Amino acid sequence: MARDAVLELRSGWPSRWLRALLLLQLLPWRYALGALPFGSSRHPGFADLLSEQQLLEVQDLTLSLLQGGGLGPLSLLPPDLPDLEPECRDMLMDFANSSAELTGCLVRSARPVRLCQTCYPLFQLVASKMDNISRTFGNSSESPSCARSLLMADRMQIVLMVSEFFNSTWQEANCANCLTNNSEDLSNNTEYFLSLFNKTLACFEHNLQGNTYNLLPPKNYSEVCKNCNDAYKTLSTLYNEMQKMNGLENKAEPGTHLCIDVEDAMNITRKLWSRTFNCSVTCSDTVSVVAVSVFILFLPVVFYLSSFLHSEQKKRKLILRHRKQHLDRVATADLAV
Repeated sequence: MARDAVLELRSGWPSRWLRALLLLQLLPWRYALGALPFGSSRHPGFADLLSEQQLLEVQDLTLSLLQGGGLGPLSLLPPDLPDLEPECRDMLMDFANSSAELTGCLVRSARPVRLCQTCYPLFQLVASKMDNISRTFGNSSESPSCARSLLMADRMQIVLMVSEFFNSTWQEANCANCLTNNSEDLSNNTEYFLSLFNKTLACFEHNLQGNTYNLLPPKNYSEVCKNCNDAYKTLSTLYNEMQKMNGLENKAEPGTHLCIDVEDAMNITRKLWSRTFNCSVTCSDTVSVVAVSVFILFLPVVFYLSSFLHSEQKKRKLILRHRKQHLDRVATADLAV
C-alpha cells in the first residue's frame, strides 16, 4: 500500500511531490503531540491533519533522506539531470589517478631536471587514458559518449585543460628528443650522455674528498681539473655532437633544443667546471684559431709595408731615370762644344 502511494506520488510530479514536502514539515508536530514515529496508533488531535496514507508517504520519504544520498531511489528530479554512466565514471577516475601520479612526478623531477627520463612512462599512461576517453565520441548510440560528457559538457572543460597542460609541458621540455621514435624508451644517445654525466660527477666528487666545498675562501681544485679533464672533454664533445645532429634532423624547425634533461645536465657540469673549480680546457683548435687571428691582425701591417716599399721603389726608379736624362744632356752639350 505504501509503495503504491509512492508510485502514485512519483507519477504525480510535481504537485504530489510538493504536498509530500509539506507533510515532512508537519512531521515534527506529531512528535510534539507525543505520538510514536510511524506507529499504527495516532494521536486523536493529529488525525484531522494527516491520514494513514499520507503518514505512510512521509515515512518512506523520511527514511530515504535519513539513509543518505538525497532522495535515493525515490528521487523525483527530472531525468535530464547531468550524471555519468558507470563506464564514463571509470574512465574519469582512471584519468584522474594517472594525472595525479604524473603531476607528482613532474614536481619531484623539477630540480635537478629529470622530467623526460623519469616521467615518460606516466606521460604515456595519461595519453592512453585520454585516448580512451576521446575514442568513445561518435560510437553507436548504445554506448555512452564519454567524450561528450567529460570534454564538452561545460565551459571550463577541466579534463581537456589538464590534458593540454601535460602536452604543452612535454613539448616545451622537448622530451621527444630524448626518446625513441615510439617514445617508449630513452634513446641510445641520451642514455650514453647520462652515463657520462654521472661518471663526470662521480669524478668530481671523488677528487673533492677531504676538501670541503666552500666558496670563501676559494679552494684549490687542481686535482679535479687534472684528473677529470678527460671525462669533461668527452661529455662536452658528445653534447656538441648531439646538438649538431639535432640541428640536422630539425632543419625545418629553427631554434629547436635538446631535451631539458640533457641541457640542464650540461649546464650544471659547465658551471661546476668553469665557475666553481675554475678549470680550463685547451681546445684542440686553439693553434689554428690563434694563427688565423694573428694573420688577420697583421694584414694591415703587411698592406701598409708593401705599399711603402712599392712607393719607395718607384721613387728610386724615377730618380735614376731623371739622373740618367741629366747625364745624357750634359754629355750632349760637351760634344757640341
